[in-house]
Amino acid sequence: MNTPMNNKVSVSAHGERAILITRSFKAPRTLVFDAMSRPDMMKNWFHGPPGWTLTTCTMDLRPGGSYRWAWTNDKGHEMGMGGTVLEVDPPSLLKTTEKFDAAWYEGEATNTLTLTEENGVTTMRLTVEYESTAARDGVLAGPMAGGMEASYARLDAYLQQH
Repeated sequence: MNTPMNNKVSVSAHGERAILITRSFKAPRTLVFDAMSRPDMMKNWFHGPPGWTLTTCTMDLRPGGSYRWAWTNDKGHEMGMGGTVLEVDPPSLLKTTEKFDAAWYEGEATNTLTLTEENGVTTMRLTVEYESTAARDGVLAGPMAGGMEASYARLDAYLQQH
């Protein structure tokens, strides 16, 4: 059985308050997990939409640990976020909270990242659960998918080099 490659990010409503983000990468899941959780690797690809650069990246990868990410654009504006690691089971699961410094949605979100691998292809499923349906719908109305795809395309290139 062949695993289909979905080389574009898919973002859709999931249940009452969540978004489901899926994408596949032609790389072993251990490498994908490391690239998504190790700051030394994230600094190579996790920049967001064109014009933005990841300038802060810390991650204490254990339950109760915290993380902090911040991006700066070419005009000097910063967008930062952080949270707490709730659960980690490398290379298949990472569950965290998420709160942006200047949030455009109410409350915080809970992210559940799962990675599965078949025939050398790793499939990412990222479920982001918000505190309300209104918060989820507000995020879905924004430009999130474009920025994510720009980062994931860079991740594809990074994975092919390793």
